[in-house]
Amino acid sequence: MGQHRIIFITHSEPADPGPVAEALQALGYDTEICCPFLGDSLPRLEAGRPKGYAASVVFGGAQMVGDAVEMDFLAAELDWVGEQLENGAPFFGICLGAQMMAHALGAKVWEHPDGMREIGYHEINATAAGRELFPESFTAYQWHREGFDLPEGTELLATGGEAFYNQAFRYGENAYGVQFHPEMYPKTMERWITSEAGGPQLSLPGAQMAAEQRALAPVHNPVMRRWLDGFVNAWIGPANGDRQA
Repeated sequence: MGQHRIIFITHSEPADPGPVAEALQALGYDTEICCPFLGDSLPRLEAGRPKGYAASVVFGGAQMVGDAVEMDFLAAELDWVGEQLENGAPFFGICLGAQMMAHALGAKVWEHPDGMREIGYHEINATAAGRELFPESFTAYQWHREGFDLPEGTELLATGGEAFYNQAFRYGENAYGVQFHPEMYPKTMERWITSEAGGPQLSLPGAQMAAEQRALAPVHNPVMRRWLDGFVNAWIGPANGDRQA
């Protein structure tokens, strides 16, 4: 049964895995949400893998890696991520999840020194190593103020602009981190851009205004979803083991 289940680690009450859940469910997986921020316990690891699950996906959140100094649940999650990486468990980190992955592998996670954000739809480009998983160029949804150095022993798969260059990387055979948000739904975007915490950030350098994001969403979300469908098939394949071409 465990080989057909995937655990989602989220970091806020309204978090919506959206298209990530849909893409994995289309491959035959059951998905479950665990939110340590709300007091949920992380799945126990057995031989460095979450017991009862085929893989884990760690999503973004308002927290930063540095908050682990004061947030015990985040410190425990960083250890949980690191142990999986050490043992070759299938892992997918999104935004904060990718930053946690980078930190666990010994790389620096940092806030931009000029206070830059990357909010809205921004272009990313595949590296030579990433062209089997990414188109040469596509536009993905971003919302972050932290970036990360590329961890030693990993492959850079996609890059962005100068402010946040490292956008996607791979560790080992089946652990991936992406800086962008493939789980973006229009309703999720709307919640973020109109929230008390999110709205004021749209005036910061590197952020797109709400009207621009709303105009770009129907153009770029379908492309991002097509990428996501292909990625999860390449990452973990169908639950029945019959990998799609």
